[in-house]
Amino acid sequence: METITYLRQFRVTGYAVFDFGAAFLGMFLLSPVLSKLFRKIGLEIPGINWLYLTLPIGIAAHLISGEITPLTKNFINPHGYYILKITITGLLFLGLRNIKRGHKKQ
Repeated sequence: METITYLRQFRVTGYAVFDFGAAFLGMFLLSPVLSKLFRKIGLEIPGINWLYLTLPIGIAAHLISGEITPLTKNFINPHGYYILKITITGLLFLGLRNIKRGHKKQ
């Protein structure tokens, strides 16, 4: 059995724990770089906001790429999964909350 396949078999309510862990770890590691890039275009985005935006960005990326994961499928399902939708919307709100316009760095 492949290592990734083995790690992805551990699930909570149908979602692979490894996928969530990898997504949040990746965003944690990328957040300083992303904040620095956005600072150059005049937006001040705190590092914690990137963690809040991890799942909303992931869902958007999966929708754009056409790779429909169980989380994405459940989020776009119009008949249910309201707690998931409220949670993702709340994370989006928290992620966008402390973004400030700053001065562009030259």
